[in-house]
Amino acid sequence: MRLKHIVHLIVVICFTTSLIPAVTFANEVPTIRSDTAILIDGKTGQVLYEKNSSEEMYPASITKIATALMAVKSNKMDEMVTVSENARAAEGTRVYLKEGETVPLDKLVKGMMINSGNDAAIAIAEHLSGDVESFSNELNEFLSEEVGVQNTHFVNPNGLFDKEHVTTAEDMAKITQYAMKNEEFRSLFGMKQMTWNGEDWETTLINHHRLLLDYDFVTGGKNGYVSKSGFTLVTTASKGDRELIAVTMKATDDKIAYQDTLNLLNYGFSDFTPVEFEKGTELGVVNQEKYSLSEDITLYQNDDHPIDLTLSNENQLVSVGNSYRSNLDLELLTTTSIESNAPEQKTEAKPVAQVKDEETESIFSSSTILYLGIGIFLFIIICLIFGRSNTSVKRHRTFP
Repeated sequence: MRLKHIVHLIVVICFTTSLIPAVTFANEVPTIRSDTAILIDGKTGQVLYEKNSSEEMYPASITKIATALMAVKSNKMDEMVTVSENARAAEGTRVYLKEGETVPLDKLVKGMMINSGNDAAIAIAEHLSGDVESFSNELNEFLSEEVGVQNTHFVNPNGLFDKEHVTTAEDMAKITQYAMKNEEFRSLFGMKQMTWNGEDWETTLINHHRLLLDYDFVTGGKNGYVSKSGFTLVTTASKGDRELIAVTMKATDDKIAYQDTLNLLNYGFSDFTPVEFEKGTELGVVNQEKYSLSEDITLYQNDDHPIDLTLSNENQLVSVGNSYRSNLDLELLTTTSIESNAPEQKTEAKPVAQVKDEETESIFSSSTILYLGIGIFLFIIICLIFGRSNTSVKRHRTFP
């Protein structure tokens, strides 16, 4: 009887501990209900998750991220803007500008981003380029040549619906990553509220992006909605030295957009291990140009998706990951011309060090303690049961 109880104890402990890591510590890819989505590392552009991210979509008001970027880079933020009749007549969400009112460009950009003012967006475009059409042409040229997006075409500065006004989740992530390098943009992108004193409207503007108001690790964002686009959302977040950018597009309601974004951010912060690559790491040769890293970089590895740095023949950019192909920021790459008769080659870049993930290490330490605690608890329970059974036998035993 004693041996039988011990065998049962061992079986129970082994079965229980084998289940715990699968239930408690599994790295599960989030289920995203928005039609398209992407999660990238804010520093390198490494794609950590994507769903239909290159599919053409209507962006709605997340367009204003690009408009704000153009304004910031114009170096005209302290100039005064005279509001036109065209701007005053803008549809949708506004900051209620008055025709003929003069407003600093800086204030218009903030009103556009915090309160999603469509009238402010038109006033900005007209001040920078003369009219909306000229601004849109200059914006598209800038996004293509400077930012490097390939599937974006904007026809207005505010995102009001037009069948020709399109982008992708991937492009919006790249635009946001580019914009976040600018400290002035970062500051206004993270503004939660501001006092608005206009000729026709005095109020306190509260940012429409709810996650920015509710979560300290969310550093910036822009939301959007028109009926053709559904709910769109761009969000930046930071924990320690980690920076993430999440884009979700065409959610059927705003709750789905916000929940999808939170799921992506939690996944990015918790399920990846940092891996370092040193400056000078050679990546290979394409079209007689040798590519290498221009600085030390940290990429992130998921257990199911080990890092693989290779070169793409099509665009000469670094591709990261076996499951999701993504392009590193061009500024992280150095090219050196080689002799035309030198053979083209590709080299596989290897990580120089895997950074210790203190959070992961503490999780596994606590799990070990948990297993031991459960084992000891079960052992005590079985011993008590066995002890009672043994005592019962002794009480009923008769002696000759």
